[in-house]
Amino acid sequence: MPGLSGPSDYSQEPSRHPCLHINAKEPFNAEPPRSALVSSYVTPVELFFKRNHGPIPLVDDIERYCVDISGLIETPKKLYFRDIRMLPKYNVTATLQCAGNRRTAMSITRKVKGVGWDVSAIGNAVWGGAKLADILELIGVPKLTSCTQSGGKHIEFVSVDKCEEENGGPYKASIPLSQATNPEADVLLAYEMNGEPLNRDHGYPLRVIVPGVIGARSVKWLDSINIIAEECQGFFMQKDYKMFPPSVDWGNINWNTRKPQMDFPVQSVICSLEDMQSTKPGKVRSLCIHGFIKVRISGYAVSGGGRGIERVDVSIDGGKTWMEATRFQKTGIPYIADGISNDKWAWVLFELTVDIPQSTEIIAKAVDSAANVQPEKVQDIWNLRGILNTSWHRVHARIGHSNM
Repeated sequence: MPGLSGPSDYSQEPSRHPCLHINAKEPFNAEPPRSALVSSYVTPVELFFKRNHGPIPLVDDIERYCVDISGLIETPKKLYFRDIRMLPKYNVTATLQCAGNRRTAMSITRKVKGVGWDVSAIGNAVWGGAKLADILELIGVPKLTSCTQSGGKHIEFVSVDKCEEENGGPYKASIPLSQATNPEADVLLAYEMNGEPLNRDHGYPLRVIVPGVIGARSVKWLDSINIIAEECQGFFMQKDYKMFPPSVDWGNINWNTRKPQMDFPVQSVICSLEDMQSTKPGKVRSLCIHGFIKVRISGYAVSGGGRGIERVDVSIDGGKTWMEATRFQKTGIPYIADGISNDKWAWVLFELTVDIPQSTEIIAKAVDSAANVQPEKVQDIWNLRGILNTSWHRVHARIGHSNM
């Protein structure tokens, strides 16, 4: 498209932070260390996970860049970048999470297909841009519309990004028109991230942000918007990111039996400790009393659809007993699930300081404001694509005791 192009190779990739754990080099997929992930409520851009399906597009001429809006509407329109920036700007704090977050742990139970991810395919940012509801109103689609006069019921987002799964065609996804035209859904055409212009990895110059929904629907490097009658028929809507039961494998799968995944379930993860972390003996001597050590347990909890986090429970004895962790978002503002002062699309950080024994299993599980709770066992939610691993998060901690 004019002003923005998708390269055919990986020779012009942007630079990335050296601390990122690279899960795939081409296309580039990487995540930060879990400890860095919750060092702040808003994730620094350079530490935000990178999820890509092809070479990173390049802007040739920002003045020529535009988005075509067409389909089942009366007045198709071409919107230039400058036109979008002239619309009212909104800042929305929202957490994006790849549906494959924690896939590696699910694969240990039984092999799955997909890029391996630890627990950091997630991040929280302040996205700035125009509301999609305002943009659609410019072309004659009123707010809170579920169907256009011509029968349009879905909004398809098409990227400049070219990917192998689409046989070299563009990445694309869709959401219901009723969601796109609802101002309260906060769907954005975003051009800023944490107060700065988007960088190339995160969709420069323009991307979609669909809060509360798996990251696959927040299309980057936007090329066009189509108003269509049915869901997008692209690969990532019809042949991927669908939730199947453990009984389905590659020999008996029927993609048509499941709808595309949208909201993500309730999730929580311990980030302050690595699995099988062993405390150094010197540190133990200063902190260890009668075989116990004082440890700060912290992490994130989040639920899709704008649902708040009602509770985060932590166990230091493998799930026999539980303690409630402290939850917070912004400093100095008490967090109450679904409270009016909260960022409803954003994660909640949690922490608990407790004495743990020399060797133990620490577990976290969250409950959202609709009383949804994480499943105990990953085996119960295993699926062949390894998506939505929201099982109890377990960390096996061990205190070194040599030379004590």
